[in-house]
Amino acid sequence: MKVIINIDGGSRGNPGPGASAYVIKNTDGKILAQEGYFMAHCTNNQAEYTALRLALIKSAELKATELEIISDSLLLVKQYTGEYKIKNADLAARMMEIRQLAKPFTIQIRHVLRHLNKEPDALANKAMDLKQSIGFNPIENLTPFVPPTPTKQTDNIVNGVEVKPVQRKNNQKQIEQPSLFD
Repeated sequence: MKVIINIDGGSRGNPGPGASAYVIKNTDGKILAQEGYFMAHCTNNQAEYTALRLALIKSAELKATELEIISDSLLLVKQYTGEYKIKNADLAARMMEIRQLAKPFTIQIRHVLRHLNKEPDALANKAMDLKQSIGFNPIENLTPFVPPTPTKQTDNIVNGVEVKPVQRKNNQKQIEQPSLFD
């Protein structure tokens, strides 16, 4: 099954409170799932990466096989495709997990201008305003991102950057809403 996914993320303060969002539709335009995932403290880039991570997890739950991913983050798209190097250790660790989650899918990812990506932007902003996660058909049993623990002395080097574990707190709430834009 092919799905079209719009993703976005943002933070207020960069770093500060933030949210990641995805809207997953079938090829007829019917919304299958949408979620704004609140994060108490993150950077804008962490929120963008988390949006992609969440979209991949939800796509697996939906049993999708082909993903068309649309993002207004040029950095995320170029780093995912390998056109840009990932210099930040935290983002490198996040991309490692994203690449693992992406393996079962055929993926096309592309960049669009911000005004063409309004749905996930509105969802992320609503989650930040409410200071809680919101969604329709949100991810079940979501575990927080935890950077991989190095097993050998060189395992903590990703794209030439040392990756250090980061402690995360997950105290987000989720509420289910059939329509988030009413």
